[in-house]
Amino acid sequence: MTKNPKNTHVVPHPSGWAVKQDGAQRASSLYDTQKEAIQEVRQISRQLGTELKIHGKDGRIRESDSHGNDPCPPKG
Repeated sequence: MTKNPKNTHVVPHPSGWAVKQDGAQRASSLYDTQKEAIQEVRQISRQLGTELKIHGKDGRIRESDSHGNDPCPPKG
């Protein structure tokens, strides 16, 4: 993993689903299913205080979950 990443990504990979940090050349871990990857990486994202970006099969971000300093927190 890279030092102080801002985002943690769950991305499609030829072997299933990969977890990558911003600025990393390679995946930090691989999983068979997207659900498995999300469950595992959510804890890591909370610990690092990063934004969790979940990509769809097409590679586009389909969901985002903030675990860090959200610059635009919801009111309420």
